[in-house]
Amino acid sequence: MDETSLKIAGRIVLGVAAVIWNGRGDVLLIRRAKEPRKGQWSLPGGKLEFGETLIEGVRREVREETGLEVEILGLIDVAETIRDAEAGAANDHFVLIDYSARVISGTAVAASDAAEARWFALEELDTLPLWSEMHRIIALSVERHRRMAVV
Repeated sequence: MDETSLKIAGRIVLGVAAVIWNGRGDVLLIRRAKEPRKGQWSLPGGKLEFGETLIEGVRREVREETGLEVEILGLIDVAETIRDAEAGAANDHFVLIDYSARVISGTAVAASDAAEARWFALEELDTLPLWSEMHRIIALSVERHRRMAVV
């Protein structure tokens, strides 16, 4: 392949993220400081680094972006975005592995790739212009979180 073909082909990026719950049943979102989706509310997370497990990666990303230590409660699902120019990823294929988590220590602060970090009550999430896949992932986490609370 020549250099032009490689640019058109793009790249695959493996990322991890977490739907983080606090003791009041709120969900933490960060406002992205960088592309893709710069300026939008998102789940804390980012690119998996070579040599780390998915769980290590999500814990590291959460710690870097929010200052929180979390307990991973389980896998939610996988979300993808492919060549999404509107999101700032025209030549990228992002594969995002999403987990449910709960805070075990720390205070949420925006750090690293996050411009802002804020807890949202579930009813507030419907008023935010979130990526449709994020709404889906959070809804799946809500369902599992409620099931766990009943047990």
